[in-house]
Amino acid sequence: MTTHFQPLIGKVALVTGGTRGIGAAIVRRLSRDGADVVFSYTASADQAAAMVQDIEALGRRALAIRADQAVPDQVTALVQHAHAAFGRLDILINSAGVFVTGRVDDAEADLAAFDRQIAVNVKGVVTAVRAAVPLLSDGGRIVSIGTTGAVHVPFAGAADYIATKAAVAAYSRGWARDLGPRGITVNVVQPGAINTDMNPETGDFAALLSGLAALGRYGQPEDIANAVAFLAGPDASYITGATLNVDGGQLA
Repeated sequence: MTTHFQPLIGKVALVTGGTRGIGAAIVRRLSRDGADVVFSYTASADQAAAMVQDIEALGRRALAIRADQAVPDQVTALVQHAHAAFGRLDILINSAGVFVTGRVDDAEADLAAFDRQIAVNVKGVVTAVRAAVPLLSDGGRIVSIGTTGAVHVPFAGAADYIATKAAVAAYSRGWARDLGPRGITVNVVQPGAINTDMNPETGDFAALLSGLAALGRYGQPEDIANAVAFLAGPDASYITGATLNVDGGQLA
């Protein structure tokens, strides 16, 4: 029987938005790699409890915490609770996000949804990092989930969403400078078209997005989790301030 290599034994990871899509795949992969994992959720307590059971079945510790990424006090409490529960914090993965589209010339645009997108995708990440920095172990890891749309705009109406992800990429380059003296690396994984509830491979944009990839297909959440696991592990200790595109060779 082949044993999976576990480079994260002894590490504690916090994953925001860890019960669905990319976040869930990251939680599972980090736990397979040996980390004890705390993850946040907003809606389904049953789904979160099932995830905890799955991780514990692998022999790792797990904790699910309800937290709204748009509420700074809840985000700060999430980070502090994660550290207190397992006694340390080594890895922070900012995966929680919302996806709201709308053209700039749309007079009927949902401004409340726009404000929430900024609150979750930008302010929530900033709050989590600021709360985590004093608690992170030296040599720790911060990885945020962005989008290749921040570089290659795939369709009209995406500006508000991709602007939030571009902001996180810029923040991450700055944080890499701030935290370099402690050996803490800060990186961004930028997915292309990934098969999730937010952007399914059977959705309205599926044919367009699949056609943009050199591989001609959608990626799966596990493809992103694999990249995150690499950046969270010991082999990526000299990579910081970087953005890694995981997009099947997006051409435009």
